[in-house]
Amino acid sequence: MPKWLDAEEAISVIQSHDRVFIHTAVAAPQQLIAAMTARAPALRRVEIVHLHTEGAAPYAAPELKESFRTNALFVGANVRSAVAEGEADYIPVFLSEAPALFRKKILPLQAALIQVSPPDKHGFCSLGTSVDVSLAAVQSAEHVIAQVNPQVPRTHGDGILHVNQLTFAVEADEPIPVIPAPKLSGVEKAIGRHCADLVENGATLQMGIGAIPDAVLEALDGHKNLGVHTEMFSDRIIDLVENGVINGARKVKYPGKIVSSFLMGSKRLYDFVDDNPQVALLDAAYVNDTKVIRQNPKVTAINSALEVDLTGQVCADSIGTRLYSGVGGQMDFIRGASLSEGGKPVIALPSATRKGQSRIVPHLKEGAGVVTTRAHVHYVVTEYGIANLYGKNLRQRARALIDIAHPDHREALEKAALARFHRLED
Repeated sequence: MPKWLDAEEAISVIQSHDRVFIHTAVAAPQQLIAAMTARAPALRRVEIVHLHTEGAAPYAAPELKESFRTNALFVGANVRSAVAEGEADYIPVFLSEAPALFRKKILPLQAALIQVSPPDKHGFCSLGTSVDVSLAAVQSAEHVIAQVNPQVPRTHGDGILHVNQLTFAVEADEPIPVIPAPKLSGVEKAIGRHCADLVENGATLQMGIGAIPDAVLEALDGHKNLGVHTEMFSDRIIDLVENGVINGARKVKYPGKIVSSFLMGSKRLYDFVDDNPQVALLDAAYVNDTKVIRQNPKVTAINSALEVDLTGQVCADSIGTRLYSGVGGQMDFIRGASLSEGGKPVIALPSATRKGQSRIVPHLKEGAGVVTTRAHVHYVVTEYGIANLYGKNLRQRARALIDIAHPDHREALEKAALARFHRLED
């Protein structure tokens, strides 16, 4: 059985030069994070490892750089400045392979700070909203320090832990962060309609959260027998479940169930997944495994990008050299969808930035990361339509992408394409 302590006592096990994992997204345990940060004067060079986390990340503050250094597997807003200023680091890794960093002791963990639901009568807690790489961290860390919170939903799947797997337990009772649904613009709704046109009845969906995924889901009301196998999801899925559009009837892996590795959204979403056997939160090493993904029918994977060049190279993790997010699971699902019977890998993005710059470009910015290669890309969607690049040569790809670029930029793109390929038309 774990020892029940206050946060300050539990955190005292962390020593200088330890590597500490922090639970993902809205599961980040803020009491434990605050207690650890408060010990900064006594600590030196503690390495903090995590995926995207919501809420405060005080350990990344520049004034604490002698005590903590973040080594992020995904760059969220709360550590983006620290990474840009050289005060934190980023590890590029496919989400499917990230759990192995802990299990294979490539990144051995001295402690894992997690947040769980209260134990049931049998002594079992749940990792709640995030299983992803967090389960691997729990299984690998020397010390597992858990913030036990009755406001954490009890989710089904791989994230069920017995209290004897916890080194220390800390009582907490606080709301987990809610992520408001974005207001959809006309551009995003148009992208959603085009993407929905690619979704066939009986398809298995993968998409994240945000405006474009929400716009796609909003446009799927007339579809039938859809399934979900995704690394993450949010509120918009609920309406499609309740009206019978999403039922998982045609899925091969976990038929009838919504499969994901983590989630974040509103209180409504947390109530929906609480003790809901229709939702299975599983290890990212399984959810994002291409050999698993491909077994489901008509996998339609819809992912975003920051920019796409005229050959189809996709930058999704940086703006030039400035890191913005991470590799995540995009390649896992783009490849898994392309191998699925009837599958469709989709990259969806607005044709221009808010400042009016084209997001379809002659070449990626200097230093930009290629998350999805041009050999992997099939469909690219903007508000102006769908470009199917599969089987097309570079010149044909350029033509197809220019046709869905913002009209204000098509002439310049054509000139750049002609200079490179010498001709565009057959």
